[in-house]
Amino acid sequence: MNEACQSGSKLHRSDSAPVEWRIFDAPLAYETALAMMDERVAAIAAGQAPEAVFLLEHPPLYTSGTSARPEDLLNPRFPVYPAGRGGQYTYHGPGQRVAYVMLDLTRRGRDIRCLVQGLEQWVIDTLAAHNVTGERREGRVGVWVPRPDKGFAREDKIAAIGVRVRKWVTFHGISLNVAPDLSHYDGIVPCGITDQGVTSFEDLGLLVSLPEVDSVLRTRFEAIFGPTSLAIPAPSAQFAK
Repeated sequence: MNEACQSGSKLHRSDSAPVEWRIFDAPLAYETALAMMDERVAAIAAGQAPEAVFLLEHPPLYTSGTSARPEDLLNPRFPVYPAGRGGQYTYHGPGQRVAYVMLDLTRRGRDIRCLVQGLEQWVIDTLAAHNVTGERREGRVGVWVPRPDKGFAREDKIAAIGVRVRKWVTFHGISLNVAPDLSHYDGIVPCGITDQGVTSFEDLGLLVSLPEVDSVLRTRFEAIFGPTSLAIPAPSAQFAK
């Protein structure tokens, strides 16, 4: 992350108001999550709700970003949803931690590039805490893990990043592969990349649970974006499908 984005004043709120941190304990339908994000983004923009991060899983599905190419949908074995975010096709499913990040950039520097770098750094720092080296790649948003065991210059994507901004409030966010079924990626060309693969904590030989990853995600998020407050859990059964 460049020095301007690391300065603290860029991505931290000057008033140190905490970001609501909410974890869903059952898979959440994609359309339900989008509706919840839309509602929360509007409330944040109107000054009626605090910023928020929703951590959840989805049932198996594909999403298409604004740059998605039809030929990259190889086999629509799962439902396909237009996401409205940047990027191309990606997969979501059980064993993958999705973090939807709703931040008010009017209080965080109004710098979308810094936001993306902050999200990348958040993942990189989380991986480092588990002794995994995650790296950025010029021209390829997301976080990559070198795989010399697979051949020269091979690397696999472990986290996807796709964001959208409305009235300077962010939504969508990151997806981090903890222990998903990686064969589910076979129905798409992930993020339009044909010459590299995908990986996960489990694929790298690390058996960690989602709650363990969540704990590290929260600590590393706070180091970059400032304090959080744990939301009172709502019954996930009313959302899960």
